[in-house]
Amino acid sequence: MRRVHRTLMERLNYLAIYECKDCHAEDNLPRNHTMHLGKSARCPKCGTYRIVKLKEPDHIDPMHTGPLNLLERLVGGRLYHCRYCRIQFFDRRRLRSEVAADEAAEAAQTVEAAQTENAETADTTTPGNDGPDV
Repeated sequence: MRRVHRTLMERLNYLAIYECKDCHAEDNLPRNHTMHLGKSARCPKCGTYRIVKLKEPDHIDPMHTGPLNLLERLVGGRLYHCRYCRIQFFDRRRLRSEVAADEAAEAAQTVEAAQTENAETADTTTPGNDGPDV
């Protein structure tokens, strides 16, 4: 792996970009502020999605500090704990498993609505039902 020069936008989003010498595949290291973007909560230190909710602060593990954590707490973020970094932090987003369950329920509801719509249109356009025979 070797480092690659970054553009201005890449410098804002990535700490470094590496390229494989053999296959030329690129790999990047995101900056910490990018961990606060997306649909589901992530650890602000390591970026993992494998976090758990806490009901109250734990007095053993440290609280993640910084302006983004304070902002998340002020806007009503929930308290989470990273099992790998052993830190606590606030985030306004939900767990990845909750987001995935909601998306699956929406997809199932959309498929069900399409099936009922197809069934209704098939009933009204059935051949041989031109009306009552006189």
